[in-house]
Amino acid sequence: MATKYDAIIIGGGHNGLVTACYLARAKWKVLVLERRYLVGGACVTEENIFPGYKVSTCAYVNSLFSPTIIKDLRMADYGFAQLERNPSSFTPFLDGRHLFMGPDGKMNLEQIAKFSKKDAENYPKYEKMLERVASVVEPTLNMTPPNIINPGITGMWSLFQLGQSFRKLGPEIGEAIEILTGPARTILDRWFESEELKGTLATDAIIGAFASPSMPGTAYVLFHHVMGETNGKKGVWAYVKGGMGGISNSIAAAAKAMGVEIRCNSEVAKIQVRDGAVAGVVLATGEEFHATKIGSGVDPHWTFEKFIEPKDLPPDFVAAVKRIRYDSASMKINLALSAPPNFTALPSNGVGPQHHGTMHFCPDQDFIERGYDDAKYGIPSRDPIVEMTMPSALDSTVAPPGKHLASMFVQYAPYKLKEGTWDVAAKNRFADRCFDIVEQYAPGFKASVIDRQMISPLDMEQTFGLTGGSIFQGAMNLNQLFMFRPVVGFANYRTPIRNLYLCGAAAHPGGGVMGIAGYNAAREMLKRW
Repeated sequence: MATKYDAIIIGGGHNGLVTACYLARAKWKVLVLERRYLVGGACVTEENIFPGYKVSTCAYVNSLFSPTIIKDLRMADYGFAQLERNPSSFTPFLDGRHLFMGPDGKMNLEQIAKFSKKDAENYPKYEKMLERVASVVEPTLNMTPPNIINPGITGMWSLFQLGQSFRKLGPEIGEAIEILTGPARTILDRWFESEELKGTLATDAIIGAFASPSMPGTAYVLFHHVMGETNGKKGVWAYVKGGMGGISNSIAAAAKAMGVEIRCNSEVAKIQVRDGAVAGVVLATGEEFHATKIGSGVDPHWTFEKFIEPKDLPPDFVAAVKRIRYDSASMKINLALSAPPNFTALPSNGVGPQHHGTMHFCPDQDFIERGYDDAKYGIPSRDPIVEMTMPSALDSTVAPPGKHLASMFVQYAPYKLKEGTWDVAAKNRFADRCFDIVEQYAPGFKASVIDRQMISPLDMEQTFGLTGGSIFQGAMNLNQLFMFRPVVGFANYRTPIRNLYLCGAAAHPGGGVMGIAGYNAAREMLKRW
């Protein structure tokens, strides 16, 4: 006899865990099923990668995780702590100059002025513009997007409220629309003249995307650095103490305290459907669990094309799901180091402020464009765009004494290669090229590498269940955002199958370690209960 629950959550990623917590707060009997040996999805800390190190295998920094969720679930009581990064970024240049950026406005002006006094004057205005746009966009993150095919009174009211919010921007509404839909490069070129500054800012516009700064939609990411907060401070990014798994583990601990049952090493093979409604799930082992409601934290490819029989879904919906793009070109390289990189542009004996935030290795926007030019033809970038972080600069718990933990998030490593596949040799070649680039700025870096782990888009798919290696569970293009995510007509976390919901990044507001998709999904699941 299969065990019965009020709700089953497929996937123990941070969003799925959030959903489980809010359902449990409503006294539901909840089961979370996770395929891997630990919870967290792509937001995990693993201690079996390098002996003595705590590795944030995929996700690596935090700012966007919802303060409301942190407070509601009392995550601090379960070990969650953030370590603020200041400066938040460091860009060295081969001519010996460097650029710091961070939450200190005075420092930003002084640093930018080294490259352009005009840009130093414009940068505070640019940030204010982003903040005004963010003030309109940020409230939409917690909205249930309307069904534009059949919006009803509630949906029409939501659209009206959204329109009223944009009206508050006045003459800036045109710029806001451009930020939401246009290319990052057009905006950066209008505001600034220094390529050193534009190159640094442009790298943030392509994180996780298979796109160059000159492509529409990349500007949307630019204002994310002013949207989040750390310890109540807006726009501040942080490391999570003990690694990013500190987020997922604290949510899981809160869930267990509320009675949620979490089962790891439990791979779902099928979602049972009876008379158009969910009935339960079947594991790969054949074990069954029944529930009146199911939340899927995995992407639409897995949910609708792997777990459900085609006969149980409308053909037009299946066709729409098949059109979802999972474009990806990111590689993650985790590193055990014997010493921090020693930059020619800012030498140091040990850890300095240049190691606190993200280290950018990108001289200008054209460098990014050339990297994308390779990737669009299925060739790993010959000159990859490397962003490196070293959490051990602020968190002594993640590496053995005297050693350091670092990671690289690299563009562009296309999922589909023109020749061959992402085997060990291909990953090693690409990683070696990334190391060569860092070595130009920090001689001796390669000799400091004790060990490395390379995670290609193919690895992200096979290990973490991210179709196409998409860290966002579907590309964050305009046609796959808000009321179009995951597909038109089903942006309200519901699906054509009654009582089956999406609660992961495949739903609004999409990717990033926010927890909001899980929060919103729980709210919808609790309606009319």
